[in-house]
Amino acid sequence: MTHPAFQAGNGAVVTGAALGIGRALSQHFADLGMKVAMLDVDAGRLREATDAVGANALPLVCDVSQTADWDNVRRTLEGAWGVPPSVLVNNAVTRTGRGFDADPEDWRRAIDINIMGVVNGVRCFRDAMESSGRPGLIINVGSKQGITNPPGHPVYNLTKAAVKSYTESLEHDLRQAPDRAVSAHLLVPGWTTTGTAEHKPGAWLPDQVVDHMMAALDRGSFYIICPDGEVSTEMDKRRILWAAGDITEDRVALSRWHETGKAAFKDR
Repeated sequence: MTHPAFQAGNGAVVTGAALGIGRALSQHFADLGMKVAMLDVDAGRLREATDAVGANALPLVCDVSQTADWDNVRRTLEGAWGVPPSVLVNNAVTRTGRGFDADPEDWRRAIDINIMGVVNGVRCFRDAMESSGRPGLIINVGSKQGITNPPGHPVYNLTKAAVKSYTESLEHDLRQAPDRAVSAHLLVPGWTTTGTAEHKPGAWLPDQVVDHMMAALDRGSFYIICPDGEVSTEMDKRRILWAAGDITEDRVALSRWHETGKAAFKDR
């Protein structure tokens, strides 16, 4: 079974498409016979990626934080395809900034790309996708760091927590439509070799994330949480439940990393 949005001839829009998961998604969609608009801010790497993906790929340079760039994408695809995409994947990300002393511009840039880039993509295509009446998917890429909030990168964590919240609200809103055809989903990769990083044992490759996502979409899953070579699905469940328990059990914040919670977490 394959979700009907992935029919050959349909269009897909993928952001952050020049490398990693975005490129792997683009390749997979093109292999299904879909037309793929590959969006990225790096024109050189984007051209290389679209050449590799093949004739079904259309490169569009886009800074997802800029609404003018999204307007250009929409106009271009209206002319090229004549119909809205059936699949939108908001994958573009920055990991700029680290700790609380990160430059305020790094905080703003992370928010503009990781949060507003998602919002801008949805605002660009949601109405047209719904109005078309055709089956459609909006897939936003989150992170486990946006769920369990491990110490060390508060800039990134807060943006991915926002993507989780936003996508949950989006799916709730989409399913209110009486003739609902479009659904939203949260893709949460595990440890994955992305960008230009060297592949290390234990990490998944982007193609594994794509395969896991496609199987989850066939099941109708909203939360698509990927394991990896070091963290199993059961381990992910334990970590997520423990994080929620900090609230329900009135524990200290992030108790998994606090002296009062480390041993108790390991014992569970």
